[in-house]
Amino acid sequence: MSETVAVVDYGMGNLHSAGKALEKVASGQRIVVTGDPDQVRHADRVVFPGVGAIRDCIRVITETGLDRAILDVIDARKPLLGVCVGMQALLDHSEENDGVDCLGVFNGRVAHFGEQYGETGNRLKVPHMGWNEVRQMHPHPMWAGIADNSRFYFVHSYCALDVPEENISGMCHYGRDFAAAVIKKNVFAVQFHPEKSADAGLQLLENFLRWQP
Repeated sequence: MSETVAVVDYGMGNLHSAGKALEKVASGQRIVVTGDPDQVRHADRVVFPGVGAIRDCIRVITETGLDRAILDVIDARKPLLGVCVGMQALLDHSEENDGVDCLGVFNGRVAHFGEQYGETGNRLKVPHMGWNEVRQMHPHPMWAGIADNSRFYFVHSYCALDVPEENISGMCHYGRDFAAAVIKKNVFAVQFHPEKSADAGLQLLENFLRWQP
């Protein structure tokens, strides 16, 4: 029987590209985009994506019971991939929208970039939007076939800070250093968008579909 991979749909963002990217690299897995907590809970693997405001994300997943389903998936030691706001929602707290408590899977906080400057003193645009290098902090199956300092596609005004060193799998620099990928047991989460990151992004998604934590 083939595995089921659930892409969590809580009404924020177009999930078509994420689903299609997963289908492109799937090897017999069934990709399901769903907002049903039971489908999420019973899937073999789960992708928790997100764009937009973190307060809306936390409100909707709490009202629909998807928050509990995501935590149940983690407790069951099933592989879970968080993406963008999906990564931020796994931290303790975000300062966006005057402050929002998140799911607390990872210690750390989400803070606005504020004014950032490049090495030549030029003011950097916020949101951080476009391609940037990710420095791999240690070997991991999720980085298989991906060269260190590969470039991934980012779109965000808030970044993950104060994450414990042992949970940081990838770092990025945009005026300041921030966690671009975090890891804990069966959870891997990234600030960038793998589905928009060409070959390196597709390789990461393929690695996730093979990963056995």
